[in-house]
Amino acid sequence: MIQSLNTKTSAPFQAIAYIGLGNVYGKLLIGDKAFEFFNDANVSDAIQIPWETIHHVEGVITRQNKISRQFVIVLNKQGNSKRQNHLRFSSKDAGKVLKIIREHIGNDKVVKAQTLVSKIKKLLTKRKS
Repeated sequence: MIQSLNTKTSAPFQAIAYIGLGNVYGKLLIGDKAFEFFNDANVSDAIQIPWETIHHVEGVITRQNKISRQFVIVLNKQGNSKRQNHLRFSSKDAGKVLKIIREHIGNDKVVKAQTLVSKIKKLLTKRKS
């Protein structure tokens, strides 16, 4: 059994973690020291992310300006790596989850995810300059 990093946690949220080519169903626990995801099928299979290792969290916003079910946790760069690790999660209560995360990591680190159109615009403006 995995030992939780948190001393106080919120109520568990049903969630899906998109890992590799598949997805894993489980529960999210958001606490005072870490963001944790526990697999429903195998409780010892867990993802534990301390708040210090999170660079920012991206919430996906739909065209109707509603919060989508998906959000992405972007981790800090480790060592000499140029890339940051991204962990994608999905939950019916994504709005509540993002609000609780905002309380722990700060308002400026919970951001709106870029859309495909904005990414293309950004690439085109870089090339013209």
